[in-house]
Amino acid sequence: MKRAFTLLELIVVIIILGILATLGLTQYGRMVERSRGAEAKAIVGDIRKLATAYRLERGNLTGFTAANANIGTAADQIPSACAASHYFNYGVAAAGNVVTITATRCTVNGKTPNGTTAGTLTLASDLSTGIDTWGGTGGY
Repeated sequence: MKRAFTLLELIVVIIILGILATLGLTQYGRMVERSRGAEAKAIVGDIRKLATAYRLERGNLTGFTAANANIGTAADQIPSACAASHYFNYGVAAAGNVVTITATRCTVNGKTPNGTTAGTLTLASDLSTGIDTWGGTGGY
């Protein structure tokens, strides 16, 4: 007597494989987006180093701007607006001894693929105490 799989058994296996594939693709997408966030963290860290050097040279952050942090629209600068070379755009604000650096995920005009939501990554760094506070939205 020949034994074979019934049509119902085959359909159940296909459904299970479909569910597992869907879950896997979702997790893969999240991990890829986290790696893009890691790129943003590295750039934010570079901006923090520039702010630290500025403070050491002048004693405070008064006058520290995006231009001092090499943030702008030129090809060799950290982008202040979404650009095809980066997944995020960056901004900086300084007051006293605290610098706040924000990276915002590009949803248009950024490095492809663009994000579906404009999540942010924020670092508030008190350079007098050395305390860094990370925050943001979008899981970065």
